[in-house]
Amino acid sequence: MFASAFLYAAIWLHPFYITMTDIVYRSTSKSVQVSVRIFTDDFEKALRKNCHCKVDLSSKDNTAAMNPLVQQYILQHLKIKLNGHGAMLVYKGYQPEGESTWNYFEVSAINKFRRVHIVNTLLHDYKDEQISMVHVSANGNEQTNKLNFPESELDFNF
Repeated sequence: MFASAFLYAAIWLHPFYITMTDIVYRSTSKSVQVSVRIFTDDFEKALRKNCHCKVDLSSKDNTAAMNPLVQQYILQHLKIKLNGHGAMLVYKGYQPEGESTWNYFEVSAINKFRRVHIVNTLLHDYKDEQISMVHVSANGNEQTNKLNFPESELDFNF
């Protein structure tokens, strides 16, 4: 459902500037999976602005060169605390899909998931009109909220 809302926005609302962060706690693996979806054209422009280099996320030939740029940018602009403690997001890669790019991270060794604090400034350095949707699933519950620029912090409790 959340992905279809993003697709709806991609088709009808762009040039609104929207990112979607999906956080899922998997109790069986004691891990948290974080997926960040960003419109590819906006993401490429933000990356270019920060690195002053050629950026092309759509070409598979560029994946090795783009991985460090993607990882560094997102880790600078997305911070997560789980149960009151800073979480180390481990970069797993990115994948272009249609007009957007999915970016994947994981946090391991999370025995319980009670609360999450998010600081999200993705694309704040690109457009003041930025909207960041955040969806969290844990312990059979789901919560969604959004941040309108310049807002950058959210808390979820489970």
